[in-house]
Order: sequence, then structure tokens, then C-alpha cells
Amino acid sequence: MSTSEPQPSEEELRAAYEEEIKRIRVEHVLLEHVVTLVNLGMRRTGLAPGTEPERDPAQVGLAIDAIRAMMPLLERAAPEQSSPVRDALSQLQLAFVKIGGTPQAGAPAVAGSQAPEPEPPTGSPPPGPQAPPDKAGPPKAGEPGPAQSSGRLWIPGQ
Repeated sequence: MSTSEPQPSEEELRAAYEEEIKRIRVEHVLLEHVVTLVNLGMRRTGLAPGTEPERDPAQVGLAIDAIRAMMPLLERAAPEQSSPVRDALSQLQLAFVKIGGTPQAGAPAVAGSQAPEPEPPTGSPPPGPQAPPDKAGPPKAGEPGPAQSSGRLWIPGQ
């Protein structure tokens, strides 16, 4: 004859859940999500032995965009964790390039959102009639090109 413990009642389960929710902090959940995205993104690179069939550059790109979107929140909520996450994001970006992933030109940083327009630097001429960006010509030596200045191009080491 086996002795089994009685199952907790719905009220007991609800009370235990409520007690757990009281202890959870938003920054912990945010950090967990970012770490999960880093791990899942790395797995989707297919670079680890045994994960080759899981390679999905689109999923890796989406993970990178999601992590980048959450970094300002993480830096504010858990600044001590932002440096290791930034390093992991850099590794993920390098792996993405290694598997042939390329950022989509003109794509917003996060799917379904609009990237904010960059603010003109202080002392720049007031907006007026200017050539459209695609007809402005090549950048001058030493100046960033349109993709780099838009903030949408990832450049190693920057």
C-alpha cells in the first residue's frame, strides 16, 4: 500500500502563487527574458555541435533586435548586469555574421515598430530643402555613410 501526499487545494495553490509573485521583481523577469533570447539566438545560429539543423538566421536577427530594444531598460533596471549582456549580444552578432546573416536595410530595430527619427546635432543647419538621402551622393572621406549614421548598422567594436 502506497502513501501519497494529498494534492493541494486550489486555494493553497493560489496562495502559493501569490506569495511567489510578491517576491518576483520586474528587473529579474527582464533579465531572464534577455538571457533566454541570447541563449536561443545562439542556438539558432547552428554553430554548436548538434544544432546545425536548427540554423535560422531570421530567428537570430529577431533575437538580436529584441535584445537591443531591451538593453536601455536593462541598463536602467539592472546596470550591473548590462555589461555581461552587452558582451553576449556582441558574441551573438558575430555569430550572426559568421552564418551569413545580414541586417535588412531600412528595417526598424524591432519588427512592427517605427524607429525614431534621429535628432539633428546641435549647430546643424535648420531643416530645409535638401537632396533626398538616396540622391545625396557618397559620404565624404572620414564621415559615416547613411546606414552607419542611421544607427541601424551594426559595426564590430562600436
